[in-house]
Amino acid sequence: MSAPDLKLTPADILSSIEGLVAAESDPIANMANIAAVLFEALPRINWAGFYLMRGNELVLGPFQGRVACTRIAIGRGVCGTAAAERKTQRIDDVHSFPGHIACDAASASEIVVPLIRDGVVLGVLDIDSPETARFGDEEQTMLEQVVALLLRSGF
Repeated sequence: MSAPDLKLTPADILSSIEGLVAAESDPIANMANIAAVLFEALPRINWAGFYLMRGNELVLGPFQGRVACTRIAIGRGVCGTAAAERKTQRIDDVHSFPGHIACDAASASEIVVPLIRDGVVLGVLDIDSPETARFGDEEQTMLEQVVALLLRSGF
């Protein structure tokens, strides 16, 4: 589980991440730090990390949380759907999502933001929560801004 509620606003989280990626151009280092910040700062989540496109599938990248699925086919599960549809997927109840991949049975809701540069899907940012309907508009906007920062940092 992530740390207790640190009372950080989405603007605080975004500012922290902006400072980290401004000083570093390596995408793996930036993804690792972003996953760590999100895991520590977002209350009531149990996984935060990235899957990266390798050939025609998503492969596990930097993350914080329990052991995760290593490879995900495009179009499969929430992550694969976000990559296939090229849009954020915010799922209130993953158990009702067709084709959900249960890497962690404790996860109840999920938000996945695709990383797209010049029309090419490079990967996804994935956040899971053990709480149903955990993610709202505010988190979605912030996570989409986090992805934009990562893409501008030289990814």
